[in-house]
Amino acid sequence: MYPIIDAHVHLDLYEPAVLEKLLQSCDLYRIQGLLTVSMNAESCLRNLRLKRQLPHAVFPAFGYHPEQAPPAEEDMENLFEWMDRHRDEMVAIGEIGLPYYMRKAAENRGEHFNDEPYLLLLERFVQLAVRLDKPVVLHAVYEDAERVCDLLEKQGAEKAHFHWFKGSGKTMARMMKRGYYVSVTPDVVYKPEIQAVVRAYPLELLMVETDGPWPFRGVFEGQTTHPRMIRESIRQISMLKGMPEQEAAMVLFENTRRFYNLPL
Repeated sequence: MYPIIDAHVHLDLYEPAVLEKLLQSCDLYRIQGLLTVSMNAESCLRNLRLKRQLPHAVFPAFGYHPEQAPPAEEDMENLFEWMDRHRDEMVAIGEIGLPYYMRKAAENRGEHFNDEPYLLLLERFVQLAVRLDKPVVLHAVYEDAERVCDLLEKQGAEKAHFHWFKGSGKTMARMMKRGYYVSVTPDVVYKPEIQAVVRAYPLELLMVETDGPWPFRGVFEGQTTHPRMIRESIRQISMLKGMPEQEAAMVLFENTRRFYNLPL
């Protein structure tokens, strides 16, 4: 079996017993790397503990997920200080971005949504990433991706990974030109929208992820999300790209290893 890297997973959100089994099965499925992203300060701490438990396989990103209320200023300052102190133990800053789904839910209820605090927070994270020379892991889909591209260019941030990306051809063209990476989840097996992204985006700028424990449908219905599902994603990607599965797998593996500078 070819090796796999899960480019975006929330290890700290799994139930402890499920997580233990997942980690124990990594060698069986040749899962050589797990990029675990953080939701908030407590999530960062849990992911750091996982990194210290399995330093050869778990690679954390520290940040604050945008689909929640912004933190208090004191809490944010404490998190920035903590991230600075633990810079050598994180491979990236994330998950960060803009609250697309929160905003859409508010608009559907007829409510005004002020996303200015989220833009300001994202800008501070990107500035930190530039200062620490770290990639950013982004939650930015549809029209939000354009605004994030503006911000990345303004701050001079070159290493950007848009996870589970959805967006227009125009946005993708802009992202390709800047060399930004995109990752797809197992829903590439059954969702035409994600298949269209894979067809359009260069394989050299693609990664594969699970976003686990987020559940999937289709052939994965009822299953606990596991990095082994990535093999089905790679099989689908290879068909969409018209190339052998093994060849596609090794390009995707090297993309992720190189982007995050993983010691694999």
